[in-house]
Amino acid sequence: MIKSSRSCPICNTQSSEAKLFLKKNIDPTQMSAFSFASRKLPEFMCHQLVQCPTCDLVYANEPPDQAILAHAYHVADFDSAQEADDAAAAYERAVQPVLNKLTNKGAALEIGTGTGIFLESLKSKGFGTLIGVEPSSAAIAAAPAHRQAWIREAVFKESDFQHESFDFICCFMTLEHVPNPHEIVSAASRLLRPGGAIALVTHDYRSPINRFLGRRSPIIDIEHMQLFSPVSIRQLLQRNGFESIEVNSFKNCYSLRYWIRLLPIGLGLKLKMIKRLDAVGLADTKLSFNVGNMISFGYRPK
Repeated sequence: MIKSSRSCPICNTQSSEAKLFLKKNIDPTQMSAFSFASRKLPEFMCHQLVQCPTCDLVYANEPPDQAILAHAYHVADFDSAQEADDAAAAYERAVQPVLNKLTNKGAALEIGTGTGIFLESLKSKGFGTLIGVEPSSAAIAAAPAHRQAWIREAVFKESDFQHESFDFICCFMTLEHVPNPHEIVSAASRLLRPGGAIALVTHDYRSPINRFLGRRSPIIDIEHMQLFSPVSIRQLLQRNGFESIEVNSFKNCYSLRYWIRLLPIGLGLKLKMIKRLDAVGLADTKLSFNVGNMISFGYRPK
């Protein structure tokens, strides 16, 4: 039996009914200014994770205090601008089907916007009002000035926005990091106008590559308060009233340099491989792979 201060953040099943997924594995000597930064070198550390028997969510049943998390993201370093641009390009391709179905493109909100690069894409798609919320000062500082004008440095709070004021809300690789993903998706259902859409990008812990790598997968991370599967992300959207839900895998496209950084091998070998690829001019070659990420859509009923 699992003792816990946190029940399942999707379905509220008591974690005394949950199954242990991974034991806590945190080495304070391995912590750095990048431990809460996006697209860092994998550290393979995690809080204790349990698996909900009702909705299939894997989550930290004894997470750190929300104020501690907020501070960690506020002061985290940022050194992944190119990877952020590459990720945004993949998200743009993956989200196009939902954008094609939207009849109104007045306002868009991105929760966890980073440098705001995806907002740039939404502007090119015809959205008039663009707002991004981002807690990391370093990520915002890395954005060009015109994007910084769209970004609010904060942790997302529903009370900062008017209900039914957005046509599209997106949250990419952020739901794993927040204390209460249900709270965010529930808020989105009220902030969207009728017929508006939400798009979520998350890891899929049940994908073949993540199951194969196990505890050596990059998704095993001290930042992650929960990990989703197709079943759990669909339940999250259904429980908050969204309809016409779709959950699909998609490919990410990054440089060989970045893919090597993610490999579950020693840092010295990684650096040697990158050095050799640099020597022959191949380190920045872009390759696309399905690495166990999924994009989920839902629509607020009209």
